[in-house]
Amino acid sequence: MFEGKVAVITGASSGIGAALARLLAAKGARLVLAARRIDRLQEVASSARPGHHLAIRCDVTNKEEAEELIHRTVRENGRIDFLINNAGRGHFASVEDTTDKTIANTFSVNVFSLWYTTRPALRYMKRQGSGHIINIASMAGKLGYPYNSAYVAAKHACVGFTHALRQELAETGIHASVVCPAGVLTDWANVTEGGSMLPLFSESGPIIKKIAAQRGVSLPPIEGLLPPEAVAEKIVECMRHPVAEVYTHKGAREFVILAAGHREKAEAHQLPVALGERQVYDKVKGRRSTT
Repeated sequence: MFEGKVAVITGASSGIGAALARLLAAKGARLVLAARRIDRLQEVASSARPGHHLAIRCDVTNKEEAEELIHRTVRENGRIDFLINNAGRGHFASVEDTTDKTIANTFSVNVFSLWYTTRPALRYMKRQGSGHIINIASMAGKLGYPYNSAYVAAKHACVGFTHALRQELAETGIHASVVCPAGVLTDWANVTEGGSMLPLFSESGPIIKKIAAQRGVSLPPIEGLLPPEAVAEKIVECMRHPVAEVYTHKGAREFVILAAGHREKAEAHQLPVALGERQVYDKVKGRRSTT
């Protein structure tokens, strides 16, 4: 079903976007790959064989660049079948340490860009009578996580945007889906605004397990880190058989359902994580921990 279909992937220079590009290319899709890092983007385009694929430097937070990405796609390919809004970035700061600039930057790339690409894409898809818009959110779009509140809020917005879009597109032949991955083996945590989150995750692990054992608490039963290729496979399956939400990790959907029905019970499982990461965050910031 992908032979000759045109797919636009933002944030395609690494991680999930790059893995998805290679997978779709192998299935015969024509790709338009977008990212700010043109050198890495061209490497992905060259490795996505067979076929000739466009690599376009694009900052999706720039409305004109994002719109031109869609228009150029149609000018050079005659159509657009899939739009995968994958570009995104996190940040590392507590609520009180999060600056106005970080809030604006986080929402610009994770939320505002959705309108910049989706609006023009919809005009072409409605003319075709078909299409599929897939927004890559996160488990952070369903649950709360400490020390990246702007990202959590932005990914909640991404989920809400997709649900509203689905209602507008009901019975039009155009689909909209949101993907909510948990941990993925990419450089996401190392390039977060405000500094790398890797020390937070690596140093807090033993502390979290100790707190959980001391309190007799079971941690959230969500599958651990997955390679981006595994997540890409789940996205392709959604492209074949569109659904509203995609959970890429075992246990994720069940935990989200628990949180939706009983938030406090889900937070009890997350408590050792919150307390463990607080100790590390306070250490990083040179503060005395309240844990």
